[in-house]
Amino acid sequence: MTSAPHASRMVGDGRRDANAALVLRTVLDHGPVARSAVARLSGLSPAAVSRQATDLSALGLLRELPQLAEGGGVGRPQIPVDLDLGAVAGPVAGGVHLGVPASTLGLLDLRGRVLARRLVRHDGLARDRLPALVTAELRAFLAEHVAGRPLLGVGAALGGWIDPGTGTVVRHDALGWRRRPLAAELTDALGGLPVRIDNHARAVAQSEILFGRSAARRSLVHLFVGNVVDAAVGVAGVVHQGPGSAAGDVAHLPVPDSTAPCPCGRSGCLEATASNTAVAATAVRRGIVPEADVFLVVDAAAAGDRRADRLLRERARAVGRAVALLLDVLNPDLVVVTEHASVLDAGYLEEIRGAAIDLSHVCDDPERIVSPHAGPATLPVAAGTVLLNPLFRAPLQTMREIRDGGREG
Repeated sequence: MTSAPHASRMVGDGRRDANAALVLRTVLDHGPVARSAVARLSGLSPAAVSRQATDLSALGLLRELPQLAEGGGVGRPQIPVDLDLGAVAGPVAGGVHLGVPASTLGLLDLRGRVLARRLVRHDGLARDRLPALVTAELRAFLAEHVAGRPLLGVGAALGGWIDPGTGTVVRHDALGWRRRPLAAELTDALGGLPVRIDNHARAVAQSEILFGRSAARRSLVHLFVGNVVDAAVGVAGVVHQGPGSAAGDVAHLPVPDSTAPCPCGRSGCLEATASNTAVAATAVRRGIVPEADVFLVVDAAAAGDRRADRLLRERARAVGRAVALLLDVLNPDLVVVTEHASVLDAGYLEEIRGAAIDLSHVCDDPERIVSPHAGPATLPVAAGTVLLNPLFRAPLQTMREIRDGGREG
């Protein structure tokens, strides 16, 4: 029989990749760290750690730091290893968050730190022209900032129903896209550079699990409140996608006490109540800002406009009431809320916390409700994580795909 050796090899490759991933994530969490400490922390044998560290170093993901070697004890000095973050040879990942009025470009190192970022405004642009504009801006951005370092590829995050397995935007109502093969479009426009896409709520959740607070690895709910409102759930380090990758649609979650009319025909839906679009329209109606732009509302509040501040606090309380429902249904260790005003000003986060704790039947700890760990850099970090997360889960396989020029979605 010829299948047994092939099956055995596949099992062996899978185990090898799993061990490599364990070493890489241990170094992410604890590096710079000696290989003996990696073995202790990971539960792998010293020989297995040595093999995997050698493989990962050959791939350019780890590097030794002899200048930090600990000497003076018995035996050979312990030379720490760390992720390769070198300014010359350390690999980087591009990221792009495709928003409705604007997109954000970013360049990340292996720790998810933003090395460069840029805002690209395109409000009023025909939606079919958006990918071409973004890729042109992204090409120029990468040419300026990569500076010869190994570029692993690009992660793209956006709202709506995204199928990362096929690289397809199944539905994005705000952009009017249906069944759009966005990953393939971006890969073609970027000259074959690997591109992965995912929903931005899932991308932020995964960035929290990979680079954020330790509680996120146990369980979290992430609520994204922008022009699009959606959510993601993570348990034991895995973000749930559901059949067809359709999980996370909370646009029509009912908000207690809200009477805002929704295009679906009902009233009090979360997106109709608390989205950037809804808040900006209210701000224009109340004469707070001259045009429907939530960022103008946030700027006005920061400049001392009490009407703008009052509106943002109303929004925060509506978000908090929705958070209470999510807490009661899912009871996660952590709820992460991405909402522009509360990311910039902790006072609005306190409003969200207060409304949530007042209504929740299972949570009386406001510290379980937080803003994203990356703060104002949340969107580029999340986008880059779409590419980096597979790397940390299966580094050997992912690097093979990158070097083979694969087009994984």
